[in-house]
Amino acid sequence: MNAPFHSMRGASLRDPFTAFVCDEETAEMLRPIAVEHGWAPEKVNKGGLRNAVQSLSVSASPNILFVDLSESGDPLNDINALAEVCEPGTVVIAAGQVNDVRLYRDLVASGIQDYLLKPFNPDQVRDAFANAQMTISGPRTNEPTMERPHIVAAVIGVRGGVGASTIASSVAWLMGDKAGRSTALLDLDVHFGTGALSLDLEPGRGLTDAIENPSRIDGLFIERAMVRANDKLSVLSAEAPINQPMLTDGSAFFQLQEEMRNAFETTVLDLPRQMLVQHPHLVNDAHVCVVVVEFTLAATRDAIRILSWLKANAPQARVLVVANKVSGANLQEISRKDFEKSIERKVDVVVPLDLKAAAKAAKLGQPLAKAAAGAKIGQPFGQLLTMTVSTVDDRGEAAEASGSLIGKLGNLKALIAKKPAGAAA
Repeated sequence: MNAPFHSMRGASLRDPFTAFVCDEETAEMLRPIAVEHGWAPEKVNKGGLRNAVQSLSVSASPNILFVDLSESGDPLNDINALAEVCEPGTVVIAAGQVNDVRLYRDLVASGIQDYLLKPFNPDQVRDAFANAQMTISGPRTNEPTMERPHIVAAVIGVRGGVGASTIASSVAWLMGDKAGRSTALLDLDVHFGTGALSLDLEPGRGLTDAIENPSRIDGLFIERAMVRANDKLSVLSAEAPINQPMLTDGSAFFQLQEEMRNAFETTVLDLPRQMLVQHPHLVNDAHVCVVVVEFTLAATRDAIRILSWLKANAPQARVLVVANKVSGANLQEISRKDFEKSIERKVDVVVPLDLKAAAKAAKLGQPLAKAAAGAKIGQPFGQLLTMTVSTVDDRGEAAEASGSLIGKLGNLKALIAKKPAGAAA
């Protein structure tokens, strides 16, 4: 339905507007507003959601679709049925009588642009149409999304609890907010993932639906399933029931990555370490593998094993070792020097332990990099972003290795300078 990334694709071949309403009062309100926008008033049809599904199953979808859910017994399932017949790029505005915040969130997560609660007034309708038109013809139409190469960054924790998900959500947020890249965060911990939770979002059923029905995965599925955190960041996560095992051959994950490559400039994979054993192909196309460690004996052992595995199975990837939640030297189980000696390489980034910033991020429902933007702990995240972006240059080729942080910052500034006017800073 909503097409946040390729919204103008095929738009000129469609009707600009169609509405399906349940009552004459709503129809009488919409018709003059449609005329104001230069749309045909006869495009306001009676019949509500059921008529919309029947009509759109045999005709092209409009650019803007207004649909009345007042007669729907199960609005969420009915919207999903509508999504099956809607083409990518259609901006959907729904209206209904159910005043429920959870329903609103679920409907937005399913792909609608807005939900108007009855009774509404003409100004609310005009505002909804204005926002829909901005979605179709706003700044995104000028975004050179394909000029910059796609970056795949896989974040892997060597032990449970080292904070890999915290690092992944922060990198994904920084990719959108600081580097100006449209970014997908794919949280592959299907039962206990925190990708959506860390951004104060409902995860939806997109990831579990993809695993259960890989054949459904396409551009339209991505539009419906991704939960948008902001204009630049979308999340695909899950909270599958713990009594429901997810059996898959990994084809769904491969297809998701392929579709995300077409829709986004960056994919950040929050990759549980057991997934490396079950589905090693997940890192075949990774440009960067961020290995999150802690200074403990067990983490040292597993870091050695995972780094060796990545060298054999993802030789194309640049591996960055990030030590997370690092406290004073005397409080660590082993020293940084001993850790680096054991893994036979340097630690690239050290994120200090900051309980206050972590608590603030959790309370605000924000990634740690955002909540701690002005604190000392925010600096290592900036370094990690710079190293990740500088891995791929403007031509999509591997950037020359450089130990100079100034050089890497120069590469990042060049990418940020290419952001279109009006994009978020």
